[in-house]
Amino acid sequence: MLRFLIGRVLQGFLVLFALYTITFFLAKAMPGEPFTSEKNISAETKANIRKLYGLDKPIWEQYIVYPKNIITEGSFGISTSKGRPVIDIIAQSFPNSLMLGLCALGFAIGIGVPIGILSAVRKNSWIDWSCMAVAMIGICIPSFTIGPLLQIYVAAHIPGLKVAGWGNWEDILLPAFTLGLVSAAYLARLTRGGILEVLSQDFVRTAHAKGVSPTQVILKHTLRGGLLPAVAYLGPAFAALISGSFIVETIFQVPGMGQHFVNAATTRDEFLLLGLSLFFGLLIVVMNLLADLLTGLLDPRMRQSGGTD
Repeated sequence: MLRFLIGRVLQGFLVLFALYTITFFLAKAMPGEPFTSEKNISAETKANIRKLYGLDKPIWEQYIVYPKNIITEGSFGISTSKGRPVIDIIAQSFPNSLMLGLCALGFAIGIGVPIGILSAVRKNSWIDWSCMAVAMIGICIPSFTIGPLLQIYVAAHIPGLKVAGWGNWEDILLPAFTLGLVSAAYLARLTRGGILEVLSQDFVRTAHAKGVSPTQVILKHTLRGGLLPAVAYLGPAFAALISGSFIVETIFQVPGMGQHFVNAATTRDEFLLLGLSLFFGLLIVVMNLLADLLTGLLDPRMRQSGGTD
């Protein structure tokens, strides 16, 4: 297990290195520069600003200095569009995205896992077909379609719910539900496949032969192994819910990190774009590692093999 963890950590560092490299050179390849919109700035003043942000240095030097500052100073740089440290922008907006992601994940698990279990238990019945049809619809319909529909037909007709805004606990319900529906659909399909695979094993047939009730077979003999695909999906799904929520945040006017991602790209704010990308990348790496650890706890074969097979 220790070798497995070390391997995953090393893979995580390689992923972050590749992410930084790709994001850095893509940001440099964007047309214009961070101060293009400042019409009244003279060439001399613009040169001084570039020097202040270190943008006057050769590209290879900028490429080395940025990660060095992260490691030695814990600094993601200063946003050229907002004039604030990137770490402060992340610290201010991340709690909102985190709360939205947690609630969305709760909706996804609460909806997707029971539907997947029910569909597997009632395999090839009308219940199974109906559940999987609903799951497929959930995968196909994008959040930018579901969100406005919920605003028009739900929020506008239920007292206490607002079409958009952020401040009260009920404001999180519709955006979290919108964001969690796609993950719920994937969880339903993964859970169904995992449960069906375990139900076909010999020890399950033996339990049935011994007279164990179907409910006990599901709860005691099937769930632990059947939920492994869903558990493995939860880590990257949670990170994706947080990092990919900018559409939902825009629709429901949630002051999360997604808005800064869009602004960084439109204003060519290199430091904000790099900081957000690396933060999201680190979040995905950590959540994948936690999902692998949880999978190892549920699957004894993984612990015995050290996760290398």
